[in-house]
Amino acid sequence: MQASFSPARHPAWATRGASAAARRRAPPSTAAVSLRRPSPISAVAALPPPAVLKHQGTTHSMPPEKVEVFKSLEGWASREVLPLLKPVDQCWQPHDFVPDSALPTDEFTDRVAQLRERTAELPDEYFVVLVGDMITEDALPTYQTMINTLDGVRDETGASQCPWATWTRAWTAEENRHGDLLRTYLYLSGRVDMLMIERTVQYLIGAGMDPGTENNPYLGFVYTSFQERATFVSHGNTARLAKEGGDPVLARMCGTIAADERRHENAYAKIVEKLLEVDPTSAMVAIADMMRKKITMPAHLMYDGQDPKLFEHFSAVAQRLGVYTADDYADILEFLVGRWRLEKLEGLTAEGRRAQDFVCGLAPRIRRLQERAEERARMMGPHGARFSWIFNKEIKL
Repeated sequence: MQASFSPARHPAWATRGASAAARRRAPPSTAAVSLRRPSPISAVAALPPPAVLKHQGTTHSMPPEKVEVFKSLEGWASREVLPLLKPVDQCWQPHDFVPDSALPTDEFTDRVAQLRERTAELPDEYFVVLVGDMITEDALPTYQTMINTLDGVRDETGASQCPWATWTRAWTAEENRHGDLLRTYLYLSGRVDMLMIERTVQYLIGAGMDPGTENNPYLGFVYTSFQERATFVSHGNTARLAKEGGDPVLARMCGTIAADERRHENAYAKIVEKLLEVDPTSAMVAIADMMRKKITMPAHLMYDGQDPKLFEHFSAVAQRLGVYTADDYADILEFLVGRWRLEKLEGLTAEGRRAQDFVCGLAPRIRRLQERAEERARMMGPHGARFSWIFNKEIKL
């Protein structure tokens, strides 16, 4: 989410007074289906637009001797990071929240009908952001791959017992539940076009991501600290809106996912805290580096085969609904500056002090730039975009 989107938070759904039946989507006509869903041959032949790299593709920027920093912290990671994981038998599972398919047919059908009744009060724009969040979670293979590019902490064998590798695999296993749960709920809701969602996931995993971490775990853990807090905020806000929209089960689901993200954020932030303790200048420079690049959302190469600006449009809807905004971006930065006590950090070189000044003064600059962007957006007037995820309905941006 770039800091150029309007932070306006709209009140609870304006459409709640309308009847549920009026808001239910009409089944697409046969003609519409044939236009939207090409033959298997043409679907395979279709290629996404060229991926636009956000950065310069710098690799292995960390000096080799810095690998020793992470080797020296393996004992600390075992004591301080791995305990933030939960044993599998103590973890929630998607099955806990959705109708049990092993129920007798009539009872299962009744449970699905109840789920659909609850979701009927939620507007289409809510499903745009919920689908976008689900797709982001479902691209998990990309995120594990990204972490396993980081020098000094990657899983060298695929089953390494090194604490860094153990964390990455177990973190991935915990995160995997998020997309599974949201996907199942969306499928049962009947409110979304699962074929277009599934294509978007496939395109996104195929495209990968370019967060600018340069195989450098200093950069990588700064990125994941910020990103995990961003997903905590986003899922927390989808929980709030689901509750306001009349679906307490969905609210509990999103809130439970948000709690996972909060715990994972704590782990990554602790790692950066430790790096600031043992190697303050390198850690401080890494934080500034990622902030100069801007934290790129992991789904920034999102594409559905139709809309080359899909991520931009999804982000604009999330911004308008208050699910994730430019204000949130600045808030996260201020939170991390406070948590890591960056303003009071000592023992820095001249380069480290310059990085410190830049990062500590950045949030107010982001807010000022956002105010100007809001004014430009107001001058442009209202406009919308069609989302294939909700049967090509147009949504206000």
